Amino acid sequence: MRPQPAGLQLRRMRFSSLGRLLFVFYCVEAGSFLLLAPWSMVWDRTLAEISLGAFYSFLAHPAARGAVSGFGLVHLVWAAHDLDLWLKLRIEARKSA
Repeated sequence: MRPQPAGLQLRRMRFSSLGRLLFVFYCVEAGSFLLLAPWSMVWDRTLAEISLGAFYSFLAHPAARGAVSGFGLVHLVWAAHDLDLWLKLRIEARKSA
């Protein structure tokens, strides 16, 4: 494996950081939506427009709402984990530079 130019490594690091931050942003947005949406009036109005009665009764059940909220909580924890990892990597990179 041959050494790469410093400029290429810097660009890869910047892209990696940007990608990680965009992923953290996505996880926070999706997690917040999935955590709060099942308990809002918008959820009820959207379900009222669904014509399938069994599907409506399934999604209106508190257990299904809790499952969707739990999935949102997983997204928020994942975002916190990746943000913590990104910050630790930045601190280590600055110490070694």
